[in-house]
Amino acid sequence: MSETNNKGIEFRNISKRYGSDANAPLAVKGISFTVPKGTLTTILGPSGCGKTTTLRMIAGLEAPTGGQIFIDGVEVTTLGPAERNVSMVFQSYALFPHMNVLANVSYGLSVSGVNKVEAKQRAHAAMATVGLTGFDERLPSELSGGQQQRVALARALVLEPAVLLFDEPLSNLDARLRRSMREEIRTLQQRLGLTVAYVTHDQSEALAVSDQIIVMDHGVIAQAGTPHDLYERPGSEFVAGFMGEAMLFDGASAPDGSVRLGPITLPRTQAQALAEGKVKVAVRPEAWQVLPAGAGELAGTVEKSAYLGSFHEYTFATELGAIFVVSPDVERVWKPGDAVSLRLAGHGLSVVAA
Repeated sequence: MSETNNKGIEFRNISKRYGSDANAPLAVKGISFTVPKGTLTTILGPSGCGKTTTLRMIAGLEAPTGGQIFIDGVEVTTLGPAERNVSMVFQSYALFPHMNVLANVSYGLSVSGVNKVEAKQRAHAAMATVGLTGFDERLPSELSGGQQQRVALARALVLEPAVLLFDEPLSNLDARLRRSMREEIRTLQQRLGLTVAYVTHDQSEALAVSDQIIVMDHGVIAQAGTPHDLYERPGSEFVAGFMGEAMLFDGASAPDGSVRLGPITLPRTQAQALAEGKVKVAVRPEAWQVLPAGAGELAGTVEKSAYLGSFHEYTFATELGAIFVVSPDVERVWKPGDAVSLRLAGHGLSVVAA
């Protein structure tokens, strides 16, 4: 397979400005990325960062101001939605309330001119894929949120698209159902070898489903990489803070590559190649080990303690300021006022330029 043909989606220097005023601000500022065939890329970022605009440009619902878009190696920049082999699952599901499940799933085939017998067969196959066998006559109003999500997914899959797009697909579901549905989407994507672009603002959702994550900030790509890369090796303060909870501390990089964080010295293996001088150290709550007083490098006093079943949450007063810690040790309980010491583990921390 050639390199070009392995690219399910490719953006080349894509910009987007709303309106005809050449001085209007850009919503998307010259971004380039690739979603390899058969993989799932999540576009992640806060509200207003340009992620939904990017997804709509893949779908053909928005036209870029500049740049080129390719799907399966074919340029589609000027093609409308119907001319691209793309299906989209919307946040609202966008089901027809007066149509039953079978009619909703087969609708796209019907308007494409597929005969009724074939449309029904393909609709049933798509419904079976998402666990909706036997739901033919149900109306959307008779379905749970998770079942409506499955109908929307089946309606997209039945068209056998080259690319499947998801726009905040789980935001209307409760936490438990969100977890099970994201697992189903990921399993389905891998089993069918689908090329997927997935938009969310939920970091845990992105970490759970993605082969690649693209973090956007104010219309540009702040960083792209695997979930592990972005969580463990963020390239900036913004990415470190956005990819899960992290506290940022002022540190100093030494000539030998080590980094000083108050009384703690981070070895070279934990410090990226940064120039000598001031740096920021991003530390995740799970990176701290809580030890008896004197056993670690950083002295602290317990200010707050909360038991959450499988872990404890603590806030400690230290010379570095208040530190929030998530500890899996539920056997040893530290109470407010207890003197402790903290040590950094070899994971969950990263050093970025100040």
